[in-house]
Amino acid sequence: MNSFTAEDFKNGQILLFDKPLEWTSFQVVNKVRWLIRKNCGIKKIKVGHAGTLDPLATGLLIICTGKFTKKIQELQGQEKEYTGTFTLGATTPSYDLETEIDHTFPTDHLSAEKLQQATEQFKGDIEQFPPVFSALKKDGKRLYEYARKGEEVKINSRMVNISSFELTNIELPEVDFKVSCSKGTYIRSLAHDFGKAVESGAHLSALRRTKIGDFNVENAFTIDTFLETLPEREQKD
Repeated sequence: MNSFTAEDFKNGQILLFDKPLEWTSFQVVNKVRWLIRKNCGIKKIKVGHAGTLDPLATGLLIICTGKFTKKIQELQGQEKEYTGTFTLGATTPSYDLETEIDHTFPTDHLSAEKLQQATEQFKGDIEQFPPVFSALKKDGKRLYEYARKGEEVKINSRMVNISSFELTNIELPEVDFKVSCSKGTYIRSLAHDFGKAVESGAHLSALRRTKIGDFNVENAFTIDTFLETLPEREQKD
């Protein structure tokens, strides 16, 4: 495995990471910046990510360093692929496991055929409402700040594109899926809307980002394997 140098990071690198469960994207960026500074003896280095992953999601996080932080916007705009699990028969206010179940619904009427058919209405350009428990800003505050205080807030819908949506395994109440979608698509909202479409509730119970454009999580670092690419401590403080 090749080692990086301080100059490599300053000139710019696109680094792929497999984000661990319960880490925020910001925590991964901070950890990577700290490791680069510590092991390469750099006092200051720009490091940023190209697209947030929720703490309860795992998978591909693109991190750019140095001059390549200018590429972040371009990378963010690429199509993304996710795999995960919807749990049918129950909803949560956050549309995932961040909050407790608030309503339950019957699932006896659901069949594999009905579930597969329901995916069709979510393919192509669709209108989607972001979850109220999201980091989107309204009037200078994050939506989740309103939600956690129980404050009502009007959320505008947005147009997103889902180029493919398939159910890969059905073992009720759980349904595994694979989705390819545009920037700005909320898989939590897709779970919620899918539950409504099959006349039941649903929430997202597992999520993994597998691709961003041509970048694949199979080629991603963990924090430990990234550490192996860094020089032995050259701290110059």
